[in-house]
Amino acid sequence: MPKGKTMDDLFYDALKDIYYAERKILKALPKMARAAQAQELKAAFEKHREQTETHVERLQQVFELIGKRAQGKTCEAIEGLVAEGEEIMDEFKGTQALDAGLISAAQSVEHYEIARYGTLKTWAKTIGLKDAVPLLDATLKEEVVTDEDLTKLAVAQSNRKAA
Repeated sequence: MPKGKTMDDLFYDALKDIYYAERKILKALPKMARAAQAQELKAAFEKHREQTETHVERLQQVFELIGKRAQGKTCEAIEGLVAEGEEIMDEFKGTQALDAGLISAAQSVEHYEIARYGTLKTWAKTIGLKDAVPLLDATLKEEVVTDEDLTKLAVAQSNRKAA
């Protein structure tokens, strides 16, 4: 079996990936909030921006726990998901379908984050980073709640308005 890369390296690589993603999301959320038509959706994006600032801070704590400088690594997945959201904002601006599209784009991001944080939490347990587990778990739970809240907004108003 080849030597060299370890689970620790894999964890660090994924940590840099989600750190980049969270910082990219911080830049995208104000644009999405400005584009949203429904006040509830604007508020949801603004609330999530505040949460995302906390997510970045938690990730910085995890970097400290592993003795590494907090740094991102370009995340092609988040680049693509943010680009999709920007495309929706451009193509559906001023239409009844805009908010439904924004929610869809936001949920794509949330699902990516849920997958990434779930993996990182599991890996942290595996490699014995017990102090990182509650930090990653707290963010994971917030991402799940955000996804559920977006679903409620979509079902209660945005999807019907778009239809």
